[in-house]
Amino acid sequence: MSEQDKDFVEFVVKQIVNNPDAVKVERKIDEMGVLITLDVAPEDMGMVIGREGATAKAIRTLLRVIGAKNNARVNLKINEPAGSERRQKSIDDVVGGIEV
Repeated sequence: MSEQDKDFVEFVVKQIVNNPDAVKVERKIDEMGVLITLDVAPEDMGMVIGREGATAKAIRTLLRVIGAKNNARVNLKINEPAGSERRQKSIDDVVGGIEV
């Protein structure tokens, strides 16, 4: 199988991010199938993930179609960059608004 899946991910992601030069895509094949690993600039993570993960889900769905066409299982792993701005709520933030 050619690297159509890798080229597809690279093309799509470079179109939606603000720093296309920071996009890095790697392709590995093992017994589980093809693994595409994606790295982007920290400030572009939101663009790649999308609201509630919709963009990432759409890219993964299209990758499955490409894989099925070539009889291969294709998975996408998006690496969280060092210094990403993803903020997780603490339990105090979540429970703080609950009045008893």
